[in-house]
Amino acid sequence: MAVPKRKTTKSKRNMRRAHDALKTTNWVEDANTGEAKRRHHIDLKTGMYKGRQVIEAQD
Repeated sequence: MAVPKRKTTKSKRNMRRAHDALKTTNWVEDANTGEAKRRHHIDLKTGMYKGRQVIEAQD
């Protein structure tokens, strides 16, 4: 069984964990409705994407 020869320092441990943080989702204001929506996603309320109707609007 492999055993580390030296103790991993706090600095090296934390450098490894630097990319583990959760990223925030990117929200923008919709140009038509003014509501917050995720970028590059269909607006489910209106069914619009990039200014065109993609799916039926939900009531």
